[in-house]
Amino acid sequence: MSFNTTRVFSFDVFADDLQAIRPGKTRQIVNTINAYSYIVTKKDKLFKTALEQSDILLPDGFPVVTAAKWLNGIKIRKIAGADIFFHLCRILNTEKGSCFFLGSSEKTLGMIESRLKSDFPGIKAGFYSPPYKPVFSDEDNQQMLEAIAAFNPDVIFVGMTAPKQEKWVHDNAPEIGHGIICSIGAVFDFYAGSVKRPSQFWIKLKLEWFIRLLKEPKRLWKRYLVYSPLFFVDLILFKIKLKKA
Repeated sequence: MSFNTTRVFSFDVFADDLQAIRPGKTRQIVNTINAYSYIVTKKDKLFKTALEQSDILLPDGFPVVTAAKWLNGIKIRKIAGADIFFHLCRILNTEKGSCFFLGSSEKTLGMIESRLKSDFPGIKAGFYSPPYKPVFSDEDNQQMLEAIAAFNPDVIFVGMTAPKQEKWVHDNAPEIGHGIICSIGAVFDFYAGSVKRPSQFWIKLKLEWFIRLLKEPKRLWKRYLVYSPLFFVDLILFKIKLKKA
């Protein structure tokens, strides 16, 4: 399945309607890109490759949306991890499909399972909490892949935080037969309720980042106050380079 995309730096960013994304028999790797992840890719080559080779790379943030408009004259809509999560869950609920949650703690997965049964009773869900460590062993990877294979889901939600989750999917996707593999990071905590996502009021005002920063300044100040400005510096330099070419 092919989608409309727009080029932002070296990345082909999704420029289609979210409704076009549906689970199917072919494997589709879904990732998101924002100012933070773009800056990280400049030093992490595997992460960059993982995002560049995504089947679907969603524009998660105002900077990426702005870049698409400025570079290509194309208006696209921000699509966050939470947006693709609820979109896919609604489809799976209607079609009596299945999904598998890979990542996070047993406690968080338990909270997700409880809420999922209430929100989407038509979904069959599986869960696996991998060990909390910077690098997984071959045995760890094998156990995760076996758990996924045994459940055989239509959609796999991976929540190990970026860039770990995207790189894990990139390295292990060939061992996963079919379905959508979606790295959604913080959505696990949002949906579980352990971290509250800003309301639609702030999201529509494009100020979700600001509310998150106020709630977690120690963890997020660099992401929003350093990486986002650096993204726009690169964008300006890239635009100048294009004009000279």
